[in-house]
Amino acid sequence: MPKAKWLTILGSLVGVSAVYMTVIRPRHMRWGATQQEIDRPMLGDELVNKPTYVTTRAITIDARPEDVWPWLVQMGEHRGGFYSYDLIDRLLGIKVHSAHRILPRFQHLDEGDALDLKGNMIVRKIEAGRALVIGPGKSVEHIDSTWSIALHPLGSTRTRLVSRVRPRFDLKSARALLLLLVLDIGQIIMEQKWLHEIKSHAEGTYELWPPESAPTLH
Repeated sequence: MPKAKWLTILGSLVGVSAVYMTVIRPRHMRWGATQQEIDRPMLGDELVNKPTYVTTRAITIDARPEDVWPWLVQMGEHRGGFYSYDLIDRLLGIKVHSAHRILPRFQHLDEGDALDLKGNMIVRKIEAGRALVIGPGKSVEHIDSTWSIALHPLGSTRTRLVSRVRPRFDLKSARALLLLLVLDIGQIIMEQKWLHEIKSHAEGTYELWPPESAPTLH
């Protein structure tokens, strides 16, 4: 390939990367969240020191916290599913089919409970009805992380669902670039879907959100 063409391709890649890092990524890192929610400490923040990066995302739900919590507490591979793109989860080896109703037998979690059959997702902390913190099990290597979920009442009939992810991994490792790309892009796709699914299930309007066959970024 001629040198000029290589330089054109390289310049295009640099340009696209610059736009992503300076415009798109900052927006996705705080999708839906207010500055107050970004600045507010969350349960589980103390579990990962010096995270590689932090995302805080949120959505308003037209339902009370006590009506949202049952959908969160029943999450899991062998429970109510993860309310994201089930097809992608299954391709990753997680056997799920997200439930469209509250499952009474899965309305309790304790610290240390596993949310997947391999024990890779563990309940690190929980405040019933208010907050849930999920992190990797002991078998997961090369990364520590917390996924903190919190419910904040908004008036008497609405809720703010806030989600924060704080991963820490070695940026100098051979896997760092791949891991960063997977987490950066994969996380926003899956988490945005999850926020909308929890919202629509709690509101009883889940049919209105696009089907799992068409992941998009907004």
